[in-house]
Amino acid sequence: MEPNDLSGTEQRTGVATNVIEAIVAFLILVLGAVVIQGSWKLGSGWTSDGPGAGYFPFYIGAILCISGVGIMIPALFGKNRNTEIFVDSEQLKRVLSVLLPALVYVLAVQFIGLYVASALYIALFMIILGKYSRVKSVITALAVNVLFFFMFEVWFKVPLFKGQFDLLSFLGY
Repeated sequence: MEPNDLSGTEQRTGVATNVIEAIVAFLILVLGAVVIQGSWKLGSGWTSDGPGAGYFPFYIGAILCISGVGIMIPALFGKNRNTEIFVDSEQLKRVLSVLLPALVYVLAVQFIGLYVASALYIALFMIILGKYSRVKSVITALAVNVLFFFMFEVWFKVPLFKGQFDLLSFLGY
């Protein structure tokens, strides 16, 4: 970011808010079209014994499509469209510093299970982003996951996903 010579404030660069609104509206429109297409396969008409399986999804898809178009047109062509910067690079870095570890966590759950992945996620998040000590972070992560393990597995008898490798199989759960 370079300072603005006239006012002494920093210039924000990035994508305008109305462009982001148009992209999201387009995604809503595509989602609605997918729902409509799927409802046609199910049978979106009225049958002899009432509505077909795709009858109500068809109308939900139609509402999504109408909403997408209703958002997209003012975002692209409206005279009062918001052309301010949606997010600058510093804000994007902060969002990605949370989003990317969360995505890695979701992938890790598939392999090492919810408890182990959660313990690693909490500990690393506290150490890297929270700047807590390693000992405090590991103790907190283990305490939270031991509590959840007892709550779900032992007390409620609701097993949570252990992952492909089931690193906690030695516990007998």
